[in-house]
Amino acid sequence: MLRKLSGDPDCKNGTCPTLWGTEDAQDYVVQGYVVTDPERLAQLGLPDGESAVVVPASVLEGYFRAHR
Repeated sequence: MLRKLSGDPDCKNGTCPTLWGTEDAQDYVVQGYVVTDPERLAQLGLPDGESAVVVPASVLEGYFRAHR
């Protein structure tokens, strides 16, 4: 079970970038925009089974601001 920790404050449709926490509070799941730019992907050098997403700073800042 995931729990929503922070979302894009400008979201209008409810399916925007979001930070989720796992039930055991050991991991985070990040929902964001898939990185498709070949140059950025080459810089990351992702191994098989991994992908990258872009998340607005406001999503992460909102979470950390709430947990200070």
